Amino acid sequence: MKKILIIQTAFIGDVILATAVIEKLRTYFPDSQIDFLLRKGNESLLTAHPFLHEVIIWDKKNNKYQNWWKILQKVRREKYDLLVNLQRFASMGLFAGLSKAKKIIGFRNNPFAFLFDEKYEHRIGDGTHEVERNQLLITKLTDSHALRPQLYPSLQDEQAAKPFKSKPYICIAPASVWFTKQYPKHKWVELILALPKTLKIYLLGSPSDQALCQAIIQEIKEKTHHEREIENLSGKLSLLASAALMRKAVMNYVNDSAPLHLASAVNAPTCAVFCSTVPEFGFTPLAEESHIVQINNRLSCRPCGLHGQKQCPQHHFRCAEEIQTEQLVRIL
Repeated sequence: MKKILIIQTAFIGDVILATAVIEKLRTYFPDSQIDFLLRKGNESLLTAHPFLHEVIIWDKKNNKYQNWWKILQKVRREKYDLLVNLQRFASMGLFAGLSKAKKIIGFRNNPFAFLFDEKYEHRIGDGTHEVERNQLLITKLTDSHALRPQLYPSLQDEQAAKPFKSKPYICIAPASVWFTKQYPKHKWVELILALPKTLKIYLLGSPSDQALCQAIIQEIKEKTHHEREIENLSGKLSLLASAALMRKAVMNYVNDSAPLHLASAVNAPTCAVFCSTVPEFGFTPLAEESHIVQINNRLSCRPCGLHGQKQCPQHHFRCAEEIQTEQLVRIL
């Protein structure tokens, strides 16, 4: 097996979880060239990855299909021995089928799965973790044991995070793309007020999360008269620098979203809050110290979808509101 291509052009969390496949293939084929195809915007996750030969970037926002065709020509020239397609949407199914790779493996759920040499079911809801579902594609080539995803912050990333490690701290990533996946702002405020004052609080996220983080800080200041040490780092650290900071935190509080998987990939202590989604979907934390917090009672409306909703369909958001602050505090 001389050349291998892994495809995952979905979102940040999906790419992070796909790194477990890199780890496994590297273990079994240490001399192979392993390349990774992802969507533009996620490439910083794999910068200087020690096991990757090349990260191929698909720009989906500008000239989407022109770029798709251009990359396909490049992939065809490489003549890969193995192509592992983790993406279940049509664009990458057709891409894989036309790649001229000697062996193509993917999920049966893909509309173009009939072009694959081997195909496997991708089942969500039975408690199987996504890394196990991904591992299924390469089990015949390796083994059935799924590894934990792994990211490799550089020295520069570590240096960027270092100034914030002078005293014990907690990281909180309060935002999510989906409203019903996001623990409410006032509930984050309640948690922060209940945490030990000896711990500094860092709020993490993307530039688009700055307003939410600042609103949390403002409310904390109004309630405590500046007694709480809290800092907004959203948009100030790269993904890998954020991971480097999370790794040394006393605890990382996250939603069912990308920061959860970022913590898993550096084995950082994690407390994941599940609101409208459920752990059975298979996107739970994988760090050695992992905690899951959700409501204690069952709701007929939960889960209301795989990826969350833009608003609570029932207009009560009980799946989040009925989580008790003590549930999050007691795991410390």
